[in-house]
Parts: sequence; C-alpha cells; structure tokens
Amino acid sequence: MTGVNILIEANDQNKSRLLIDCGLFQGEKIGDEKNHAPFPYDPASIDALVASHAHIDHTGRIPKLVKEGFKGKIFSTPPTKEIARVLLIDSIGILSKESKAAGTPPIYTEEDVERSMNLWQGISYKEEFSVGDLKISFKDAGHVLGSAMTEIKFGNKKFVFTGDLGNSPAPFLPDTEIIKDADYLVMESVYGDRDHEHRADRKILLEDVIEETMNKKGTLLIPAFSFERTQELLFEIKEMVSHSRIPLVPVFLDSPLAIAVTEIYRKYLSYYKESAKKSSVVGDDLFSFPQLRFTRATEASRAIHNVKQSKIIIAGSGMSNGGRIVHHEREFLPDPKNTLLILGYQSPGTLGRKLQDGAKRVKIFGEEVEVRARVVTIGGYSAHKDSTHLLEFVDGSSDTLKKVFVALGEPKSALFLTQRIRDYLGVDAVVPRIKETINLSMV
Repeated sequence: MTGVNILIEANDQNKSRLLIDCGLFQGEKIGDEKNHAPFPYDPASIDALVASHAHIDHTGRIPKLVKEGFKGKIFSTPPTKEIARVLLIDSIGILSKESKAAGTPPIYTEEDVERSMNLWQGISYKEEFSVGDLKISFKDAGHVLGSAMTEIKFGNKKFVFTGDLGNSPAPFLPDTEIIKDADYLVMESVYGDRDHEHRADRKILLEDVIEETMNKKGTLLIPAFSFERTQELLFEIKEMVSHSRIPLVPVFLDSPLAIAVTEIYRKYLSYYKESAKKSSVVGDDLFSFPQLRFTRATEASRAIHNVKQSKIIIAGSGMSNGGRIVHHEREFLPDPKNTLLILGYQSPGTLGRKLQDGAKRVKIFGEEVEVRARVVTIGGYSAHKDSTHLLEFVDGSSDTLKKVFVALGEPKSALFLTQRIRDYLGVDAVVPRIKETINLSMV
C-alpha cells in the first residue's frame, strides 16, 4: 500500500492529533487524483507529524499538507530529513509534468518543500520527545538509512508503528531492533505472503544474470531506488569486479539523485553497523572501481545509447514510473539480447509491475514498445522483511500484544500475514480498512 497516512487522536487534555507518515500514492501515475484529493482531516488541526523514513510513499504529501495549512512540528531521524528533502525536490519534475498533462495545479512546489523543512526537526534513535501526553521515541527499523519505528507510550500502554521493516542483515545497516513489550502493533506487510531468496543466493543470481547478458553482448538494465538499493548493488558489483567474477564492462550510474543521496550517506557513518564502519568500502571507495561511470547531465545519459559494447545501466526510478530508466527501457526492451533486472517490490499499475508480470507490449511516452528482452526478478534485494521474518518480529512481543493491525501492503499479502500471526503465534490480528477508525479503548 502506498500513500501511507495514519492519524492518531489521543484522549488527553489537549486532544492531541499526530500523523504517522504522509506519503504519495504511487501507481500508473504518481500524480493521480488520489494525491490531489483533499485530506480527510483539516491539516491545520494536526499537532505533529512523524516521518518513518524518506521514501516518497511515506513522505511525498508532506509539502501538500504544509501548503494546505499544517503548521505543527515534523519529526524524523536527521538522515531521513536530509534525504527526504532531496527526494521531494527531485519528484517535482515528474509531478509537474503529470499535473500539466492533466490540467491540474502541481501538488506542491519547491517553496512548499522548503517550508516543510523549516518545520522539520531531526531526532536521534531512543531520544524521547512529546506530543501532548504522547511520549514518543524512534527505534531503528533497519530498512534504509535513518528509517525508524515509532514507539508511543500513552498511559501504561505502548504502541508501535513499524513503518517499513528492513531485510536484515544488510551490508550497511544495523539489524531491525527487537520490540519485546508492545501492547498494540501497526505493521507493514509488503512481503507478508512470500519469502525472499537467501542473501547469498542473490549474489549468485546477480552474477549469473550479468554473465549471461554480457555473453550475449547485451545490455543489462537495472531500475533501482536511489538510496540503499543502489548502494548495496554497487557494493556487490564492485566485489565481483575485484574478484574477476564478471566481465569488465562499463557500469553506468545514471542517476543524479543517487549520487546526491550518496553524499548524505557519507555524513552519517555513525548510522552504519560496526562492521561497515570498519570496512574500506564506505565513503568514496564505494564508487571507486574503474568501470563505474557517473552520468549527471542529461546529455551524458542520452550518450549511453551510443555505447555499443555490453554494459550495465543502473537508473531510477525503481518501479519504472518515471526517471531515466524509462528512456533506457524504450531503447533496450525490444532487443532479446538485453535483460531487465527487477530487484524489489513493484506497485500495481506501475510500468515495473507490468513488466514483472510478463507484459509483451508496454506503452512508454505514448509509444507502443515490444518487450523482447528477458525480464528477471531477484527478490533478495528487497529492503523489506519477508513473511517469515515479519512473523519473527511480531513474536518478540507475542506475550504482551493485545492486537496487531496489519497494513502497508496489498490486501493479499496483508491477509496472509494476518492469518499466520493468528495461527502460529495465537495473537489477535486484523487488516484495517482504508479510512477505518479504530477506538483502542474498545479493543
């Protein structure tokens, strides 16, 4: 489920109102009518907002919220604030084009982003802050740099909102913190109905895909999210190059956004796990192998198509719903020598999902494009926990949990995980409906 937006109303003296995330709906068009629709509450009535992490489906409507009257405080970890600013500004281009085509005003402007940043405060993990009588702290979710679970204490009860939970262990990030004594849990379920390949398996699969495509003298296209996924991918390609496990071909990082996010990564080594802090692959060296080429300018991106030799192109966006990868897909999908490698979840309605589901023809920039290239998915690169590890996460609090609300995923995955929680852990679990109001004093 995209467009994450949860409203908490506390029965305290101030009747405090807190939002958890305020994300864009992402589908066939990220600037669709759901994003333009009025909020189901008065933005000016909200006291504060917590951003679990910087992904646009969790932060993308924050500038809209501010534009429409929100004047409260925004809280997140410091890396989330910095990365969110870069992602929000980057999204303006796509949103503006879609709004212009639809004859609607932009959802937000760069001025709205900057106004949001002026309300935004960075809070470290475990540092407690208050909204009315709500006592709030962040725990490391292990999903992406700066991602946080939101732990709320109200009276003698503890509520935990997971945001997205990381696919631990990861090359850079600490494992997801264990929650042991929650009373109520609102959790994600993106991969609630399936498990990933083992991390060791994903490296083998990646190596195989690269070798097979290069042996055919083809081009490997990798749509990748600009932070965490891209960094992990480059880390593993570098290892393969260093150990001569793949052919030495040009690797294009065709994403100014990914490069900008990497600069933020270099500022926050304290958020890495200990083994990564001591590794020689952090910082500049992460991008140091000779075959890697950055393409910041549009002209340099277009020039990639003139490189006739085998190559690897890593470009955004991760779901092929915009960005430079779409131009490369139009160019390279018709050739059976080429491969499109999908590394993570693809929302329904996105071009990436259509390609993952086996579409033989897709429309790109209004043009019908034949899909003759091989399309491969490697799930082990997901930054989300899979079904088994989500269940293990819930088990940490199974002795104290009164109810689990399984959300932030497609209905099929949410329902499957809900049943597993009931069957395996004996914990009451439900799938809340969109716009449903739940009174926890009645639960």
